[in-house]
Amino acid sequence: MRNNRRWTFILGISIWLLGIPFYSLAQSASYSVKIGDITVTALLDGTIPINADQLFAGSEPGKVARLLEKSFLKNPVELSINAYLIQDGEKRILVDAGSGELMGKYGGKLTESLKQAGVQPEEITDILITHVHADHSGGLVVAGKKIFPHAIIHVHQTEVDFWLNAKNKQAADPKHMGADPQTFTNAENVLTPYLRSNQVKTFNEATAVLPHIMAMPYPGHTPGHTVYVLSSKNEKLYFWGDMIHMAAVQLPAPALPDHFDVDVAAQQKNRHTFYNRAAQEKHLIAAAHISFPGIGHLQKSGDGFLWLPVPFSLEGRTE
Repeated sequence: MRNNRRWTFILGISIWLLGIPFYSLAQSASYSVKIGDITVTALLDGTIPINADQLFAGSEPGKVARLLEKSFLKNPVELSINAYLIQDGEKRILVDAGSGELMGKYGGKLTESLKQAGVQPEEITDILITHVHADHSGGLVVAGKKIFPHAIIHVHQTEVDFWLNAKNKQAADPKHMGADPQTFTNAENVLTPYLRSNQVKTFNEATAVLPHIMAMPYPGHTPGHTVYVLSSKNEKLYFWGDMIHMAAVQLPAPALPDHFDVDVAAQQKNRHTFYNRAAQEKHLIAAAHISFPGIGHLQKSGDGFLWLPVPFSLEGRTE
């Protein structure tokens, strides 16, 4: 025991002298891949425990529990909150903005992750918002202050119209997981400062929002939910937003109702169609809630799908 303590002490001193932190509980908060000539970095905003039984309420009794057990998971399931940095020439582009202060201790780490990747919030030129739920847009404003003062916010016009509509807010059901009154309040708080300074640029249909980046609206999860596609040198990366929340449940059973969806029925159809297309066309996917870094492919498996994460690569390879 005495010798073990001595060697632990010597190892600690050696690591300290080399400038490597010895006592640290922090996990890696960024991971980069190359898409053609463009670097994409996954950024961790945090993780949040989600009650799978509540999320998929109305499913066949016991089905969700069996699927979680098959993946060695326990309820509640800890979901990643992923955002992505695209570095294209002088452009520093975020896909989603994290949760800011809206998820309490579970989120709000995006700016820290961004700095770990060597980029300051003031350097962000554009932010592509997949939709205006708190974990995707909450990081735009913290304590009433714009966190990305020089960024243009790109978002579907329907998202702005829906979430900033006072009548929609008044009619909102407090029990609706994806559209309760607080969600409307959050949207107003994070979008209004950028709207006032003319930093919001909207679109209404599939369009090129920036060089190398297409916006593809897929309404259902929210009225203006959007998938963004980055292309470079015949390589593509699909930023999925909330096409999926809980991979262990939704990939083997894509037809289950997801109560984070504003339109549950519409998004059930979207998911199955999109999952099939992604598997058939071998899309490379960046998913906001699949375990960090959330980058990989889908493969058809019976009536469902499997998630195949990209292999770890010091060179940023995706295959």
